[in-house]
Amino acid sequence: MYFLHFDKNQMTNLQDSLFKEFLITSRTGAYCSTTLVGCNIRKYHGLLVAPVPQLGDDNYVFLSSLDETVIQHGAEFNLGIHKYAGDNYSPKGHKYITQFYWEKVPTWIYRIGGVYLKKEISYGVFDSRLYIRYTLLEANSPTTLRLKPFLAFRSVRQWTHANGAANQNFQNIENGIKMCLYEGYPELFMQLNTAEATFNYSPNWYMNLEYPKERERGYDSCEDLLVPGYFEMPIRKGESIVFSASVNAPVETRNLSDMIDAEIAPRLPLNSFYHCLIHAAHQFKYQENNENYVLAGYHWFKCRARDSFVALPGLTLSIGEIEEFERYMETACKAIEDFLAGRPISVKIYEMDKPDVLLWAIYCIQQYAKYTSEKQCYEKYGALLLKIVNFIIEGKHPSLFLHDNGLLYSNGRDTSISWMNSMLNGKPIVPRSGYLVEFNALWYNALRFSIQLANSCGNKQDKTLTPFFERLSEKVAVNFRKTFLNDSGYLLDYVDGQIMDWSVRPNQLLAIALDYSPLEKSDRKSVLDMCTKELVTPKGIRSLSPKSVGYDPLYVGPQYNRDQAYYQGTAWPWLTGFYLSAYLKVYKMSGVNYIERQLIGFEEELYYHCIGTIPELFDGNPRFSGRGAISYAMNVAGILTALRMIEKLTHQDEDEQA
Repeated sequence: MYFLHFDKNQMTNLQDSLFKEFLITSRTGAYCSTTLVGCNIRKYHGLLVAPVPQLGDDNYVFLSSLDETVIQHGAEFNLGIHKYAGDNYSPKGHKYITQFYWEKVPTWIYRIGGVYLKKEISYGVFDSRLYIRYTLLEANSPTTLRLKPFLAFRSVRQWTHANGAANQNFQNIENGIKMCLYEGYPELFMQLNTAEATFNYSPNWYMNLEYPKERERGYDSCEDLLVPGYFEMPIRKGESIVFSASVNAPVETRNLSDMIDAEIAPRLPLNSFYHCLIHAAHQFKYQENNENYVLAGYHWFKCRARDSFVALPGLTLSIGEIEEFERYMETACKAIEDFLAGRPISVKIYEMDKPDVLLWAIYCIQQYAKYTSEKQCYEKYGALLLKIVNFIIEGKHPSLFLHDNGLLYSNGRDTSISWMNSMLNGKPIVPRSGYLVEFNALWYNALRFSIQLANSCGNKQDKTLTPFFERLSEKVAVNFRKTFLNDSGYLLDYVDGQIMDWSVRPNQLLAIALDYSPLEKSDRKSVLDMCTKELVTPKGIRSLSPKSVGYDPLYVGPQYNRDQAYYQGTAWPWLTGFYLSAYLKVYKMSGVNYIERQLIGFEEELYYHCIGTIPELFDGNPRFSGRGAISYAMNVAGILTALRMIEKLTHQDEDEQA
């Protein structure tokens, strides 16, 4: 039995299967994503979605879907499915699916009478090429396969509608055609590995296809797609036919079978929770102009600085990919150096100016030291680390200010400055301002780590800085406790003059989860116990306690409603990694069983939302439904980090017993 597997009953029940999605990505930023039954429910869905730099910074949907029809004795059996306005589905090809599984690639088995057809989808890791392979497993009479492409040629943020401007002409190429609907777009090449395929030109607009996820999100939800005609070819028992689509270049079609085999062979089998998360981690990796990036999530996120530094250790170091970490940090370091020098950012990493980004960069470097060695870390990143700390101390950051009490201050009344960054009418919905608890926890940790690295590996000049850093970190620790620790035994979320936010939020977890804590041991337990009691859910850590004013745990409805709820009680899996780290620091080995129980709840999520990965957030109340982006880098990284913690502790315990 495959780890990711769904049977006929599950696949034919649209109430269930229609909202299970899958995602295949390329390092180029292109992707293939739709539902398990092949019915698009988002404007971001498509079989070939690719970036087009000359058109803008978005991805663009070229091949929206591909309907398959099996023909025997003149009878046609359409395997496709589309949703139209009024809750109408046509055709209803999902009823022919007998099973879906994902070992190395998504795979479907269709049964039409005595015909068994297998479909596999793969994607070029380093190019924007889609492969779909059809294998006729069983048939008792001559069988014809028809493939009908639905074309969009639009940004993922827009819709396409029937119009007279679309160029419906095509040109024949080897075993296929090429088309370009609009000027400025690249050509779409569609080819097959059989010379018996014929293209029947019959252009037609299919009207009012509906995408229920967009309607649910409060957006327009209908579009029209152009079908230029269809490919038709005989398929024999045991034969495999490969369809290819690309916006880069045509291929020699005789190579298509070898090309898809070469793409599939090295892929990791998705035969466990851990392997699924590794596969998900690899999907966030993106390359452009020889630079390496971590996308924050799918389908709509770019490479954001904070997300990259939070997620990168979990996505690489926790799974043993040291060199991958170094490659992505090489690009990130360019962004840091540009920012420190006051230059425009020369790489495509966004939001470098946010006040906590440099603090998260130090955290990221610190994790590298733990997975390699302090010496190796110092040699690669030591100079940059000290440059960042001095940059902050010297007051050069435009929105992060070191006060005389040693704490860092930021003005967040008029703009978002932390990871809780939802905005409404140009103003932050959660206006966190002043001394933010996680900023200063990160700051204390950064100072102590800088001291540790300079003392153990630094040169003579570096070591002259440590006495000042020591005094400053001691001042930070004293004033951190005075500022944030309240009489109820937990930490205020932020303090700005006389304004104190008593909301119970998860940001305080960093004060006990990081390697260096400014809190006394008894205070750490008190803070952790409060977070455990009010914030922990089976799907992550709540962004706000149910007992706090403004609690809104359901991330549903139009954009306004979702923005209001975004950080007001929704649960975030990435914080689980920090929570579990804090729990181990307080409860030591006695916390291992508890941590394992917490992680079990995430395994079932691999079968919902987007299979094999973790979505952006969850409702803060039962049923703790997954919401937002279908795959989120920080969440995958946080859970991988937690799994690595468990593995390390288990081995440590075994060694001690031996």
